[in-house]
Amino acid sequence: MTLRYTSTRYWRRLTVIAVLGPLLIVVGLFLGDGWREPWTLLDPARAGILQLRLWRVGLGALAGASLALAGCVLQTVLRNPLAEPFVLGLSSGAGLGTAACIVLGALVLHPILLPLSGFAGAMCSLLVVYHLARTARGTTPHTLILAGVVWGSITHSVLMFLVTQSSAEGLQAILWWMLGDLQVYDPQLIIMVAVMNSAAALGLFAHHRALNALLLGDEGAAHVGVNTERVKITVLALGTLLAAAAVSVSGIIAFVGLVAPHVARAWVGSDHRRLLPAAALAGATFLVWADGIGRTLLFPVEIPVGVLTALVGGPFFLLLLRRKQKEIWT
Repeated sequence: MTLRYTSTRYWRRLTVIAVLGPLLIVVGLFLGDGWREPWTLLDPARAGILQLRLWRVGLGALAGASLALAGCVLQTVLRNPLAEPFVLGLSSGAGLGTAACIVLGALVLHPILLPLSGFAGAMCSLLVVYHLARTARGTTPHTLILAGVVWGSITHSVLMFLVTQSSAEGLQAILWWMLGDLQVYDPQLIIMVAVMNSAAALGLFAHHRALNALLLGDEGAAHVGVNTERVKITVLALGTLLAAAAVSVSGIIAFVGLVAPHVARAWVGSDHRRLLPAAALAGATFLVWADGIGRTLLFPVEIPVGVLTALVGGPFFLLLLRRKQKEIWT
């Protein structure tokens, strides 16, 4: 009886998120210029502004959902509540791969090379961090975080070197991108990333039972018939693809992959059948509103979205760091 009540309660909460999340994303469309008179955005004379805002909100929702799903997978597979793409150096690695693609001029060959370069950089970062953190007894949350911070610093330094080698015209654009930029310059690239990430998200959802089993630990998952190594490789690759593609089109945005999964987990529980869509909606809403607030607070000056997500996620990270791991995963 209790299980049935709990399940019903969580499904009701997921329904609330499914309704409230898209509604808040739509409201985020009217943040920024003209927020005091939002109806003016619907004026036919401002159709161009509305179109640009639609693309921007769409990119924010896409990047936020992708980063949240990536963080959710990392936290589950690594058994580390502090794991997320930025903390583990995946965002910096993806940023390095993307910047190298831009500086070397490879983007002129085909737009798909941008997210693919980010994926290659993020995957290399994941392999390096895991190797650095691995000991004879396996990995621990502290060693993973330490290895991620060190590797992130190294890749960030190399990224800074590439920035210094860029042209004066592109320097400001690259620096703005590094702080998080949801301005859409190539709609075709956004559509390609959306298709790619939608397929990756569906792939993760197809593994929701295996992800639930991994919460029991490797031995527990193996006892229920899960090929743990194959599942880990698959879902980590999908999560890395999601994070890398998001970074390649929106810049380095920190802590979305940390905050959104924990908020969703507290609201709908740890069952990935509910957690994955809830985390995606939470991440999309969080990033759209962070961008909208950044366009509104000091208007006409725009605050980079990565600055606001860091201001929220930094204290959230410190709060989690002070809590015991077993309390976080209860």
